[in-house]
Amino acid sequence: SLQLRLHPAESRVRMLAGKIPSDFIAFDVLAIGDEDLRPLPLSARRGRLEGLLKGVKPPIHLTPYTRDAAVGQEWLDVFEGAGLDGIIAKAWEQPYLPGKRGWVKVKHERTADCVVIGYRLSKEGSSLGSLLLGLYDDQARLHYVGHTSSFDAATRRKLLAELQPLREGAVEWPGWSEAEVEQWRSGGVGRAQAEPSTADGGEPPPRRQPGGQSRWSRGKETEWVGLRPELVCEVSYDKLQSGQRFRHATGFRRWRPDKPPAECRFDQIESVAQFDVASILGQGGGRAQA
Repeated sequence: SLQLRLHPAESRVRMLAGKIPSDFIAFDVLAIGDEDLRPLPLSARRGRLEGLLKGVKPPIHLTPYTRDAAVGQEWLDVFEGAGLDGIIAKAWEQPYLPGKRGWVKVKHERTADCVVIGYRLSKEGSSLGSLLLGLYDDQARLHYVGHTSSFDAATRRKLLAELQPLREGAVEWPGWSEAEVEQWRSGGVGRAQAEPSTADGGEPPPRRQPGGQSRWSRGKETEWVGLRPELVCEVSYDKLQSGQRFRHATGFRRWRPDKPPAECRFDQIESVAQFDVASILGQGGGRAQA
């Protein structure tokens, strides 16, 4: 969201800042004035940070923390509904380690069965770059939801050859309109932003397709090859962003020749209860009991 506020005109920046407000969330302090706090353990740095931000009000916040593993597990389960990836685990008596990852990010990981709807080539064009994944909505309409690319070099070359027969007839999908078929042929130009559910008024939303242009794409990376939706694979993922597509690249787990493509639906995605992130930050003013 913060990227949406980038603009060369100051008046536009001020307007966007009002429409898309930001918050400052502090989780560590490395220096206060000329005092270098990096050699201090996290326990001491946390104490100094709490003293420094005592009594602050929004939009400045202090992250909550706990030394109780049970509370950490509860946060991992509950805070996902606020759109958070997971929690960070740090050693309580460890100093700050510049340039090193002295902590562990504990993330949600789930699996989903997806239809392979196409692929992108590698940068050099001689092997597979990534498989493009799709899921069906409740009206049997297929939507692009992300990609997976966790293959070694030999597997990429082998897969590229094995996928070629599925290119034939790839545009002749049952139920597609002529406009959607033409969009498929042209590489998916045009971005579908709709949710994977029926829109207001009873009309189904546009299908999500790979290759959509955005302010951050340059065109080349949007080129892709469509396949008949016959292959199913299981992938691991951390989150389905806004119920539309996987937030990050997925991890390939295995092929699912036993599963019909039509059974790869959005309703297999586990939903979580919504949680207000402001209520999480409200816990940051003090210590959680260990």
